[in-house]
Amino acid sequence: MPAGVRIRQVRSSNGASPAQRDTLRSLGLHGIGTATERPDQPTVQGMVRVVSHLVEVAPAAGRRSKEDPDG
Repeated sequence: MPAGVRIRQVRSSNGASPAQRDTLRSLGLHGIGTATERPDQPTVQGMVRVVSHLVEVAPAAGRRSKEDPDG
């Protein structure tokens, strides 16, 4: 699985421009406290940059599959 990022909305979109609200929705965020994991791609990085004042970004937690012998 490719590396990803965990994005969590920490501030309200009230007062944000319509484009910023659309970006939050495109990222899958619907309100304060919601979080989503997305692949670490340039398009996602650009979207996060647009709403960086409304979100927190952290590396995605690695998940092990059932087939992983070490898990």
